Amino acid sequence: MKDNVAEEHLYLAFSHQYRDSIFPLHTSISLFLLSYCDCKLFKVFLVPTGEEVGDQCVTKNLTGDLEVHLISRCQLPVVVQSCSLPAVFVKDDKFCRAGLSVVLRHIIQKTFEADPSKKDVLELLGFKKTCLKACAEVSQWTRLCEISIPLAVERFLTASPEHCQAIPPDILLFERKLGEPVRVHNDDKIRRHKLQQQKAGAKAAVPVLGEEAAEELKPGEVHEHPPSSLELSVAFSKLLAQEAPDAINREAPHIRRTKTSDLPVLDHVFAEGLYFTVADLVLLPCIHQFLVSSKKQGKNLVDLPLISGWYRRVQEVPGVKKAAGKCNMELLQLPELMSAPKEQLQNSASVPDELEEDNEDSHFIGGPRPTMTKLMENGIEARFSPHPCPNWTLDWTSLPSAVSPGEGKMSRDRALRKQQQLNNLVAAVTKLAKPGDLIVDFCSGGGHVGIVLAYMMPSCQVVLIENKEMSLIRAKDRSDELGLNNIWFIQANLDYFNGTFNVGVALHACGVATDMVMEHCLRARAAFVISPCCYGFIQNTVRFKYPRSHQFKEILSYKEHMILCRFADQTAVQLPPERRLIGKQCMGLVDLDRAWAAEEHNYSVQVISMEPESCSPKNNMFVGIP
Repeated sequence: MKDNVAEEHLYLAFSHQYRDSIFPLHTSISLFLLSYCDCKLFKVFLVPTGEEVGDQCVTKNLTGDLEVHLISRCQLPVVVQSCSLPAVFVKDDKFCRAGLSVVLRHIIQKTFEADPSKKDVLELLGFKKTCLKACAEVSQWTRLCEISIPLAVERFLTASPEHCQAIPPDILLFERKLGEPVRVHNDDKIRRHKLQQQKAGAKAAVPVLGEEAAEELKPGEVHEHPPSSLELSVAFSKLLAQEAPDAINREAPHIRRTKTSDLPVLDHVFAEGLYFTVADLVLLPCIHQFLVSSKKQGKNLVDLPLISGWYRRVQEVPGVKKAAGKCNMELLQLPELMSAPKEQLQNSASVPDELEEDNEDSHFIGGPRPTMTKLMENGIEARFSPHPCPNWTLDWTSLPSAVSPGEGKMSRDRALRKQQQLNNLVAAVTKLAKPGDLIVDFCSGGGHVGIVLAYMMPSCQVVLIENKEMSLIRAKDRSDELGLNNIWFIQANLDYFNGTFNVGVALHACGVATDMVMEHCLRARAAFVISPCCYGFIQNTVRFKYPRSHQFKEILSYKEHMILCRFADQTAVQLPPERRLIGKQCMGLVDLDRAWAAEEHNYSVQVISMEPESCSPKNNMFVGIP
């Protein structure tokens, strides 16, 4: 690492040790990735979750060749104390990254920056570097990898024998995911070559393992090749930085003429499809612990042939066995299991409804008028409270350029509209916040709201929370230019922030994010000023069911409520005026439902239209006071 690069501290929770893992599993996963990447760029701290943990509590061989320090939670930097671990904090700075996926992605990026020859490490982020980037509340896959499977395995390991007979539903869901067809970018050639192989009756080439993989074999160890297939050949060619099989580039004319819809599907090699990603490194320590425990209990894994095959294939990846050795993980040598018939697998792998994606028809037919009429017949119409200060505005011309949202990043018209939006939110927050209050700007993006608040209210502390790294870095650069010392930055999904605060604010929180922000504020008994956005992305999730309020639930079904959400997005200026008016009414109804849901928690909530309404097609704003 270069001398001028700030030291980064990695904080990992520590509750206990069990066999060859440190718990919670998020900590074992983080340590395993550090070993796999051979990354020594971070100063690693274990943060005990209990009072009785002593200095000698951690067995050295579970942390690989890393130097690990113990620290109590009260000694953590203040901004880290408000986050769930794992977290990375830049020493003597105000920038924190929290949550498993964010931290793992950061470790990968820093490893590659320090040594650009480690292209295989960067490839862990997958196509377009998006692996596990979407937050768990809106991505079922991120939730399964980051939250559901680690928690399910932890519960399985701590359950009494009579309660751990069944395979956890989340493990069964992973088994089923491995059986789904693979979709990868530009897979047409691979599928055509697979068709050519099938027609020729040819067997797929067995991937030739590189020297590193061969070196990892222990003396006397019997090596099992992964099952032969074209998919394996392609996957391991990429892992070993070899050219893809030549035959993929040569297709017979009749194969080239075959319709894409008639081509065979591709099978899973790794967790996300053909290619090895950070998702495999997240799941390996979890599935390993589950398999070891199942084996000790004498369980038959016949219902998990795909997971067993995946577990064997991951061991073939160069670097995996070496990393497992550093972390004292004794990987199992599982026999190859025959896949059960699909009907049998479906019967055994019954997954509870709450783990399924919502199967209700998302293609709603018809307009919103019947739904709006139904609400009107029950006395419910969109209601907007009068704006408390419609003409209030910041004196933008007297403010430093770094405070303005338009500094070189957007057109003049867009910058003006953004300033008008900020006038509305800042006016509302300044009425709610007192000196010494902590204000949290959720879904902060480039910091347009938070930076203005920190500059205008120096007696308050402001925290910006955003899961997009580059947006938050831009916000910090603007803050540094202004010399602000009352502002903090957290790159995390909303679920990983658990601090207390006084006022929550969000400008254009997308879809379900509005409800997540509101939930955070209700839990903290904080006032809130929230402008929603992207109503069309609203859908039932594990945590949020729609409609939200008791009054709306008694009248509307989920499908009827979704019709309102879809049409609430139709407020763009290029649409006919009548369509925009209906869209505004639908926005008002969706937000009235949210406001009433908050009032069920003893809040007073107003739904207000921003002034001027032309500042944004999404111009609604909640102001809520406990």
